Amino acid sequence: MKQNWPIVKVVLPADLKGVKPGALPGSLLRDIRPYGRLHWRAADAYHAMRAKALADGIKPFKPTSAGDTYRSLAMQTTTFLQRYQKEPIPGASTRTWDGVKWYKKSEKLASLAAPGTSQHNLGIAVDISGASGKRFEWMLANAPAFGFSWEVVPEEPWHIRLVTGDNPTPAVQAWVDAQKAV
Repeated sequence: MKQNWPIVKVVLPADLKGVKPGALPGSLLRDIRPYGRLHWRAADAYHAMRAKALADGIKPFKPTSAGDTYRSLAMQTTTFLQRYQKEPIPGASTRTWDGVKWYKKSEKLASLAAPGTSQHNLGIAVDISGASGKRFEWMLANAPAFGFSWEVVPEEPWHIRLVTGDNPTPAVQAWVDAQKAV
């Protein structure tokens, strides 16, 4: 079934300009529940979206793992090297990294961006656990209201990224304002 995914171009928060992907300073990152870290703007959007999901009965609503939020360059490199090799594999998916073609060791493995090119390295992407069925339908209907969108690759319904830069959506701003009032 062809999915009509809301795909929107990413606008990066201004404080990411000039920051090396995978080497974000701690001041730009915030912990998210139940685990992981994201750029502070993505963390606000994630927490606002998570609160709405839980209120709507979408439980649990969490990242697939702490490694599926912000990834350091070292973490991205380690995982990349576990999934890709330089030796050619006929018919395998490929990635280019440092001008070299790499071949995915198994098509059963999820694809992974080359180190330094992943939106996880910028802290704006999160992979949501169990993004199928009711949870995925909820995400399709609600994630855009919190500033999230998908990438072009529909093989990863769990992978969403913040696209609103420095302009939180009304739903996120309402959540931020409510947190300040507590």
